[in-house]
Amino acid sequence: MNNAMSLRSNSYSTMELENYRKDNGSEASTRPAEDCPCGEPALPPDTINNNGKPVANHCSIVMGGILNNPSLTFNDGVRSVDFVLVWEAGKEEATTAEAVESRRVFEGNLEKEGLQLEREAPEDLYGLHFVKIHAPLAVLRDYSEVLKLRMPMKECSKIRKGGKTNAILNAALYMSKYSALKDIHEKTNSLIDRIDDCWDKFMSRIRVDPAKFPERKHRLTAIYSKDKEYLFDTMSECFWTPSIRSRIVQFILDRKRFTDATGDDFGFGVTRLIANNAYSAAYPLHDGDLKTPGSMRHLLYTEWASVSKCLNYQPLDYVKDYFGVKIGLYFAWLGFYTHMLIPASLVGLICVIYSAATVFTNQPSEDVCNYNSSVKMCPQCDVFCEYWDLRATCLQSRITYLFDNPTTVFFAIFMSFWGACFLELWKRYSAEMTHRWDLTGFDVYEEHPRPQYLARLAHVKRTQLNVVTGEREPMVPFWRMRLPATLMSFSVVALLVLLALATVLGVVLYRMSVLGAIILRQRDSKLLTYSPIMFTTATAACINLVFICIFNYIYQFLAEWLTEKELLRTQTEFDDSLTLKIYLLQFVNYYASIFYIAFFKGKFVGRPGNYVRIFSHRQEECSPGGCLLELSIQLAIIMVGKQFINTIVEMMMPYLLKWWNIIRTIGRKKRIKSPMQWVKDFKLVDFGNMGLFPEYLEMVLQYGFVTIFVAAFPLAPLFALINNVLEMRLDAKKFLTCYRRPVPQRVNDIGVWYRILDSIGKLSIITNGFIIAFTSEFIPRLVYLAVKGDMNDYVNHTLTDFNVSVLEYPPDGSHYNGTMCSYPGYWNYKDGDDYEHTNWYWHVMGARLAFVVVFEARNLTCSLRHEVN
Repeated sequence: MNNAMSLRSNSYSTMELENYRKDNGSEASTRPAEDCPCGEPALPPDTINNNGKPVANHCSIVMGGILNNPSLTFNDGVRSVDFVLVWEAGKEEATTAEAVESRRVFEGNLEKEGLQLEREAPEDLYGLHFVKIHAPLAVLRDYSEVLKLRMPMKECSKIRKGGKTNAILNAALYMSKYSALKDIHEKTNSLIDRIDDCWDKFMSRIRVDPAKFPERKHRLTAIYSKDKEYLFDTMSECFWTPSIRSRIVQFILDRKRFTDATGDDFGFGVTRLIANNAYSAAYPLHDGDLKTPGSMRHLLYTEWASVSKCLNYQPLDYVKDYFGVKIGLYFAWLGFYTHMLIPASLVGLICVIYSAATVFTNQPSEDVCNYNSSVKMCPQCDVFCEYWDLRATCLQSRITYLFDNPTTVFFAIFMSFWGACFLELWKRYSAEMTHRWDLTGFDVYEEHPRPQYLARLAHVKRTQLNVVTGEREPMVPFWRMRLPATLMSFSVVALLVLLALATVLGVVLYRMSVLGAIILRQRDSKLLTYSPIMFTTATAACINLVFICIFNYIYQFLAEWLTEKELLRTQTEFDDSLTLKIYLLQFVNYYASIFYIAFFKGKFVGRPGNYVRIFSHRQEECSPGGCLLELSIQLAIIMVGKQFINTIVEMMMPYLLKWWNIIRTIGRKKRIKSPMQWVKDFKLVDFGNMGLFPEYLEMVLQYGFVTIFVAAFPLAPLFALINNVLEMRLDAKKFLTCYRRPVPQRVNDIGVWYRILDSIGKLSIITNGFIIAFTSEFIPRLVYLAVKGDMNDYVNHTLTDFNVSVLEYPPDGSHYNGTMCSYPGYWNYKDGDDYEHTNWYWHVMGARLAFVVVFEARNLTCSLRHEVN
């Protein structure tokens, strides 16, 4: 069967080539296929093993689906199905005269362009009509030149006969065939050799299996030109792969008109026809079934998307060939980022283990747990909060020590270097992948304008020549169109940022109101009696997480609308602008509450008798364990909760959308059953232009948690690593099982995401320095240790006794009879009800500022040095 299909495919290629030669009598098209400019015949694509059977190579795997699945071809069994259009007779909008006319004109224009159509309407599919599209060789040649695709050239022998140098090379190649000469090396039984052997055996288990994923041979490529077609291996079985075919057809579908009316500037493109319900879907086909061997989809599903392969390397070359460069680079970046998290996770885990092992030897924590004084702590809120005993916060003090100890500084410095190394090493790895996938010659000006961009500028008469594409393009009027759109976009984004900040303020007011609730006076629960702030922190974090999830959807809709108004020329520019907007809004959405706790909460509250009030309410104070403990709780809830929710949503939403798509089409009690691949793929979810954006956004937000606030939560890299190991395989499985095959997109890097990562890295240096200096107790302890020589009596040193008579709103019905209450801070009684900061306070403040200067200067200098290098 495979041989028959292979012969049939070869005969078809020859037939189309002959037709093309008749229609295009150019010198390039009549040149012999085997003619090679180097003077040597092209090498055969397949190799033969010792048993005389052909060995599967990269090309045979890429094209294996078409050869093994008859439903991927037209009814003649020869022409491949490169794209499918679907419309539903059961929809009223699809059967109107306007929709019928739009389809007629649109399909007629496709056929005029050279595409071949075949229509199917199976009776048992409830009125579903399928239009299969095939791109013949003439269309592939024309549009490969239009799109400036880089195609593989013919292979030629690099060694010529004659010449002293070539004779030496030939002799070296001849001798290398003999294993006795090739394997000569000094055999030793050293320990290093044994370790190398063990390491190689271990790595062979997690590396890509070359038997299942044969290594792709490096091929020279060049921008395709019909005039120089003799340089290209057009007779190769996988010269025009299914990915290239679908990309060419998509380019045509996006630009062909569906109306003869000249006044409708937007009367083009399959996207608008789908929006008008003239068509229901447009998609390229997967190359086979998930459970049937013989296709790359099945191979990737079993050997890449399986969770059992989560520790194995990814077959990135095959991912790129199946999904395109853009998705291939995403998985390359995700895999690299996950590998880089391993050292960060180990160091963070070691720091936490060290902290846990020394928690009972920490003198300040033990002083809190053994605190014995008749003077109680001042109330944490007005009227309803009682005087409390410092000893009740023993547990919080010990938990705080896990994240607030000398290893915190070491880990923060380590993560600053890690962030700089991560970006530099990714640049190197990205350059390697760019060269490996032949993206080095990609010029952004080669990208054609978006159809929506040209439609909005159809009335603009002033044009300019694009020197790369050789076409004239409209110029956007700056004062009349570009500037108003930019100002509107900036204004709306600023308004949304303020809305996110207002949400944070609402959460703060919630905390204030809960602190004043009567339920906190109940004595039945120690948590509510002694830790009201801890209780409100946990509940407020959960409420904040709910608001974050709600605003996500609002932000994305508005960001897309605003970006469309900005008149961006290419899809890459459109995606980068949209990415920047949504990330800015998401940054504020996710991080605003964390910045509030880290840098504002408890910093400007005043003192007993002179509290700083907002709307006659006291500001929030840090919990007895300190603001760093609250920050750690907030980080843990939002980071771990976000990852858990995103994982559930990512895995469930495609299945729900798939189920809803079927119900919406045929009803709840009917089922679509067909062995045809174009029917099976219709039931899947459309990938869309924004398919990768949620994946990148999730990982970059996670990167912010790992770097910006890592000083408060050293376990963040470990949780990120665990999540990402599963995320890679779950994303792969989702793309293969739930989504229709996306149309490949050509890019040369991860785009604006790199600049965002670079900005996060620089911001993380600043935030971690300020967290250590002003949020943690590291600097006050260091100053005390430097002056006193030990940590004895440190807790008493940080407390100031205030007369209870200075309290403006003392507790109602208190049983405390003392005249003094303790409050954290460095204060001196001055006169009457007046207090002032002690000299020690200013010494500590000076040490905090000095630490910030040294920390920032050292880390920013190292980061900039990495950038320069």
